Amino acid sequence: MNKRKVHRFGATFAVASAIVLAGGSVDAAEQWYTDVSKDNTHYEAIKALTDQQIIRGYSENQFKPGHSIERRHAALILAKLGDFEEPTDVADVLKKFKDISGDSFYAKEMATLANANVFKGDSNGNFKPTAALTRQQMANVLVNALDLEKYDTGKKVEINLSNVGESHRRGVQILANLGLTDQLSDFRPNEPVTRGAFSSFIHRANQLQPSDFTLSLMHMNDTHARVAEMPKAITAIKEVRNDKPDALLLHGGDVFSGTLYFSEFEGQADLELMNLMGLDAMVFGNHEFDLGDSKNGHQSLANFVKGANFPVIGTNIDFSKDPALKNLVSKTEFTSTPALGEIHKGLIKEVNGEKVGIFGLTTESTAFVASPGAVEFLDYKESAEKAVAYFESQGVNKIISINHLGFDSDPSVGNDLLLAQAVEGIDIIVGGHSHTKLSEPVIVDKNASGESKDPTVIVQADQYLTHLGTLDVEFDKQGVITGHAGELISLKDKVNDAEAAEALLKYSGKIDETFGKEIGATLEVDLPNPRSRGEENITESVRANETALGNLITDGMLEKAKEYDPKAVIALQNGGGIRNHLDKGQVTVGAVIEVLPFGNTLSLVTLTGEEIKNTLEHSVRNSPNEEGGFLHMSGMKITFDSSKEVGQRIQTMQVKMNGEFVDVEMDKEYVVTTNAFTARGGDGFKVLEEAYENGRVTDLGLDDWVNLRDHMIKLGTVKPEIEGRIIDLNT
Repeated sequence: MNKRKVHRFGATFAVASAIVLAGGSVDAAEQWYTDVSKDNTHYEAIKALTDQQIIRGYSENQFKPGHSIERRHAALILAKLGDFEEPTDVADVLKKFKDISGDSFYAKEMATLANANVFKGDSNGNFKPTAALTRQQMANVLVNALDLEKYDTGKKVEINLSNVGESHRRGVQILANLGLTDQLSDFRPNEPVTRGAFSSFIHRANQLQPSDFTLSLMHMNDTHARVAEMPKAITAIKEVRNDKPDALLLHGGDVFSGTLYFSEFEGQADLELMNLMGLDAMVFGNHEFDLGDSKNGHQSLANFVKGANFPVIGTNIDFSKDPALKNLVSKTEFTSTPALGEIHKGLIKEVNGEKVGIFGLTTESTAFVASPGAVEFLDYKESAEKAVAYFESQGVNKIISINHLGFDSDPSVGNDLLLAQAVEGIDIIVGGHSHTKLSEPVIVDKNASGESKDPTVIVQADQYLTHLGTLDVEFDKQGVITGHAGELISLKDKVNDAEAAEALLKYSGKIDETFGKEIGATLEVDLPNPRSRGEENITESVRANETALGNLITDGMLEKAKEYDPKAVIALQNGGGIRNHLDKGQVTVGAVIEVLPFGNTLSLVTLTGEEIKNTLEHSVRNSPNEEGGFLHMSGMKITFDSSKEVGQRIQTMQVKMNGEFVDVEMDKEYVVTTNAFTARGGDGFKVLEEAYENGRVTDLGLDDWVNLRDHMIKLGTVKPEIEGRIIDLNT
């Protein structure tokens, strides 16, 4: 999978050691050749190739430009400059020649060129390694070894071919067409090519290589039904395209779930606005699979894919068992002409004449953090390796992975950093899932063992369309990154795009009507919903700490559960399911829905004290790092120590019984309420999954946001606080 550092006579010729055009070993840096003056016809070429450490002279500080070059030395040079696979059995390849073997000087290089049909030998089966290479032979080997024909426009230059051997006329004609020779009246085809002339031919061929390439792109991720922000985003996209019309636009997944726009329109409002953006590709996020357990399964997702005027990619996803999605999977896994309404594993885009490979990975944790039903998620590293191998087999050396893995998320299911270290050949990672605000791109230039590797640039643009990310990446001729620049453009102060604002009206009227209704409760304090943001917020997160909002939600869950089963004593809510904050003042329907947007229902499950402990151990297994399965609670309080081994972190557990907190007893049973997603084993809660499979879970069918609304209405004046329900003893 390693990307080769030498492709097609690149400008820098990044070879491991200097190549000797026959003879000695004088370093270029030591002194110049005594027999090559500035008046020499080949001075410029010899100087350039010497400076690049492609050629050296003889030990007596001579280059001997007028000496002929032997065929074996030509093979040595071209094997280094071209992009060839070295044969595994050199001796076996050379059996076709009578005069060389695996023990010959430069056997590996001669075998490499013979294996690539660059050198074919004479009619008697001889390679003639020490024979001088003739000019017409040189024409053919240069054209074949360096793939010069791809630069030939087909417009023939008049050249005398009467004295050129028939098998060499194609090569000589191409050299003429490309301006690599001015010997048009007499190419002198049978004369030996000199060392100086060979240098000039290589140097001229190098000038044909396109200049270094800059790829520009825009990116967004985790937009979560923030349809109202899309007109501003479209304005920013158009502004970038005014300066960079060829910039790609990529989406890192999670369009579904998050606001009333999704609850009402299930992706269609998002789709109409996204179709105005000119997206080049989007990867499936885990929340695209939130409706798998609903009555209609993944039909809403299928409708989204079918209506998209951009490709939606799932490189590591198996849709074959899902009735709504399986027929949308293209028979062409990787394509340069994606069919709209179909799902592909990857794309090849042509940007300014350069091929760019794009594939997309979705977190394997989708299996337990969403409701994917029959959709399966494959190993992300293996899928990435296969994608890179395919692109490289097609001559693509600029490769983008759109990831919904998370920047530094749970390593047990993978993340961007681990992928960049593990899989060679990925140049750019456009991230999502962790909602990470990378104000500047992150560079990974070492593998997991700490060894140097070609750089990978990672970007991610926060969340909820607060920013549009931009990135410019410079590639050298070998497809290796040589420079980059990236930033996040704030969308807060952008004006709405007129066309997008008009399209939004189709949906916003219904949303405004419902969204703005006050529920009849007053919040006396702001209730933030913090996520870790590095230096901006290093201590608090809804996915790692007790929050006042988490307490309010779980109190409402427990209150509602007790109406159905008075034995209910504990409520648990996963932090990943709490999606927005609440502002001080009158609370509206829309605000409550945005806090709990996933349409979950309330469930009851009976667990032993030991099962509760195992569940809570899973909750804090990644502490103090963020974890979507971190559980907020009501009716109990715990202490844990994040410095201890996973599975041994919970120190105390107390449950409120008859108005007092008492220790949880390991063999006693307790009625617990949680949302249906968690109750079925979401977020990897194996204990709860087993309870569900054993028929111990009862779904009450009560919408979670309705429970929260009713609890706040009952309170009237709302002022929850952090009460020490969850304490990390290691902080």
